[in-house]
Amino acid sequence: MQAVKQRTEGEGKTQTHTHQPTTHTHDHWHVSHHHQGGIGDDFEHRASWHTHAHNHSEVTHSHDYPHEDEESNHAKEAHIHDHAAPTESPA
Repeated sequence: MQAVKQRTEGEGKTQTHTHQPTTHTHDHWHVSHHHQGGIGDDFEHRASWHTHAHNHSEVTHSHDYPHEDEESNHAKEAHIHDHAAPTESPA
């Protein structure tokens, strides 16, 4: 698989930076939108979580929160993985 060149359009309060690919283990969250029924956009967020080794591809980005928060709050964010091969997922 060929790597995609990443960049940002503008910068947030934290400068553009790159996270190298990594594989690690921690609880990670999945969030689904559960429709309440009827007509309209009545959805409820439903969260679930589990733990297994998983990977993160290289990512280049910028954001408006401190870099320290990004590292310390990583396990609180929802993750997407191929659960058949979570350490080889392209996500």
